[in-house]
Amino acid sequence: QIDGTLSTIEFQREALENANTNTEVLKNMGFAAKAMKAAHDNMDIDKVDELMQDIAEQQELADEISTAISKPVGFGEEFDEDELMAELEELEQEELDKNLLEISGPETVPLPNVPSISIPSKPGKKKEEEEDDDMKELEAWAGTM
Repeated sequence: QIDGTLSTIEFQREALENANTNTEVLKNMGFAAKAMKAAHDNMDIDKVDELMQDIAEQQELADEISTAISKPVGFGEEFDEDELMAELEELEQEELDKNLLEISGPETVPLPNVPSISIPSKPGKKKEEEEDDDMKELEAWAGTM
């Protein structure tokens, strides 16, 4: 009986703690809702959209200004890049032609001296004689089998 009573009291204590916790949670949620409502009182979706459009326009303006500043100052002169490249290629070709025309004829290179003594011939028979001896040994060996 005492165990049952203690269990009942424990359950009631937990229920009271849960009720207090739930009350605190609801109270805090109410405060949060009021704070959000107060923060949004001066805002509506139209104002937010308008603000975002203003920000986008200012960003575009900043990009245009940045592009204008980064252009090279030519004091009114516009250069055609294709025309400049063609002129560069023409100058390079002229330089190449000039260099090719300045190439002199073949240089005379002194030839090496030819030896005045005769070169000994190769001993070719010695190798043939060795091969013949090897063949004779092989035939003799094959004949003994």
